[in-house]
Amino acid sequence: MTRTMGRIGLWIAVSALLAVATGCGGTFGGKSPGKKVMLFNGQDFTGWTRVIEDPNADINDVWRIRGDVLYCDGKPNGYIRTTEKYKNYHLHVEWRWPETPTNSGVFLHINGKDTVWPACIECQLMAGNAGDIVLINGTGLSTDGVSRKNSAKRFVVVEKKSPTSELPAGQWNSYDIYCQGGSIRCLVNGVLQNEGADASPASGWIALQSEGSPIEFRNISLEPLE
Repeated sequence: MTRTMGRIGLWIAVSALLAVATGCGGTFGGKSPGKKVMLFNGQDFTGWTRVIEDPNADINDVWRIRGDVLYCDGKPNGYIRTTEKYKNYHLHVEWRWPETPTNSGVFLHINGKDTVWPACIECQLMAGNAGDIVLINGTGLSTDGVSRKNSAKRFVVVEKKSPTSELPAGQWNSYDIYCQGGSIRCLVNGVLQNEGADASPASGWIALQSEGSPIEFRNISLEPLE
């Protein structure tokens, strides 16, 4: 146990150093270089588009605002995405499961037509697997110098590096995702869980997924990087 705790401490220390070392600079989408942008204003859906697979479902039941928290019912499948496209950024998202933890995700670099499973790169939020990266519909990423792109598969999972660093249901977790050039780095509660290079595409919309059970989000912000 002592050795395991020492490793966890090392992961956290390395993650903190990585966060400090990441600078701020240019952006895509008309924002001022180096200026932190609150993507969710805590009041309404300004800057966001909601997408669900069931045309008969009431989208206001799936995605709604409770206080200053963005609430998602989890059913039917879909997502809420930014209306602007971004590249070269540090994305910060906080989430928690108010009930039984199941599945969700943060979609990066969405392009093309809105569909329930768009071509994108997902930073997984499935309970126990936060930190996995999923390549959806032919997108690409290299890890340890090896391309993981496989256009013949809808989902290609790049497993997280370390044991889960998630907190129990009801507690707030943080995702810090750094996208710079073609690189992606994912930290869950300060622990570096995954990273890759040569992302394809390397820019696009950002989205939060509806898939499973109720989930809440808050403090969704973006800070441009060079």
